[in-house]
Amino acid sequence: MGSLARALETFFTTRGLAMATDQAERLAAGRRRRRILAVPDPLRPSVEAFADFMIRSRERSRRAGTLPRTDATIEAALAIVRDLALFLAGERGKRDWALTDVHDLEAFLASSPKARKRRLVVLGQFFRFARSQKFVLVDPAHGLTARGPSGFTGATLTLDQQRVLFRRWTTDPAVHPHEALLGMLALLHGASSREVKMLQAVDLDFRARTARLGDRPHPVPFDPASWAAVERCLAHREAQRTDNPHVMVTRQTKSGRGPASTAYVSHVLDA
Repeated sequence: MGSLARALETFFTTRGLAMATDQAERLAAGRRRRRILAVPDPLRPSVEAFADFMIRSRERSRRAGTLPRTDATIEAALAIVRDLALFLAGERGKRDWALTDVHDLEAFLASSPKARKRRLVVLGQFFRFARSQKFVLVDPAHGLTARGPSGFTGATLTLDQQRVLFRRWTTDPAVHPHEALLGMLALLHGASSREVKMLQAVDLDFRARTARLGDRPHPVPFDPASWAAVERCLAHREAQRTDNPHVMVTRQTKSGRGPASTAYVSHVLDA
């Protein structure tokens, strides 16, 4: 679907003049299928069954009103299982899930230490499912732990570097409003990129100068510098003459109602 079709869909559906298409569902199904087809033939039926199980679980969660898996979560899980299948077939010479042991999983996890925790969660889910379906007799992931600190382990900036960035985002008019917004909210309020890109105008309290960020239980009070960054973003949004409710609106999203893409937000601070 092209940008014009997406804009027309948004226009008609928001006004109750048409039903939404199944474009997103068909694209997600295609992405899942590509991941499954990349699995070696002997290991593929179990992965297909696991994918169907996750889809059925999501439908049950929707009916029950609990938090269902998103398409991205399911696709990421399938990608991890696919990578394990390729590792077992290519590096360990095993083409049957029943032959997988704890040493295979440890070798696979060691190939990407930073992804150990996320991979281990998915492998635990997959092998519990496989054992329930009698694809394996023993769960090789049982007993494995995600060793390492659970908090933030990335690089941090020195105070002098933070001061330089603070001055850039508060005094340089050439800085893009999106860069200043994401930078200030991350620097002073610990906001994640997802919290910033999902921020909508209705989340702002203009009298109290607070905002609801993500799933935080209470509104976050903004200091004058952070609020100035918000106002710059709102002015930029107003200049685009858009109905998009988000504070951060790009050229690609101004004709719709969705948030800025993850790829866009990940490059906002490149400068």
